[in-house]
Amino acid sequence: MVDPIGDTQAVREAQATFERWHEGFNSRDAAAQVAEMHFPHVRLTGANRFMQWDTAEDFMASQDELTARLQAEEWDRTVNESITPVQVGADKVHFALHESRRKADGSEYNGFNTLWIFTKIDERWGLQFRSSFLSGAAQGFSDSERPS
Repeated sequence: MVDPIGDTQAVREAQATFERWHEGFNSRDAAAQVAEMHFPHVRLTGANRFMQWDTAEDFMASQDELTARLQAEEWDRTVNESITPVQVGADKVHFALHESRRKADGSEYNGFNTLWIFTKIDERWGLQFRSSFLSGAAQGFSDSERPS
């Protein structure tokens, strides 16, 4: 049975996984992010393109390019403005989030809604799917850089 919302153990554990992943993202620590993910990992970009990383190595190989794109946008950090569980099961949690990309002075230059799905596999929670309305250069790879 799926609980549409609630403060269950699954929500607490999945949210802790999110917080560790987010900290890794902001410090640009790909290994820390990978430690909080399951593979294959899928992302539906703001441009409605699917990106898939089959392995941790695939994901890590893409991070230098993403970091360069973030720097080109004058990104300093991403702040989570809200995280709401919208569907909860014993081994899967869907969160609706609002993220805010910020410059060093704290000003927001890109706010967006996103849906993240965490799964519990082999007794470990991990981020497995993301779908966002993020726009801008750092949302993903161009057609010539990575096939969908």
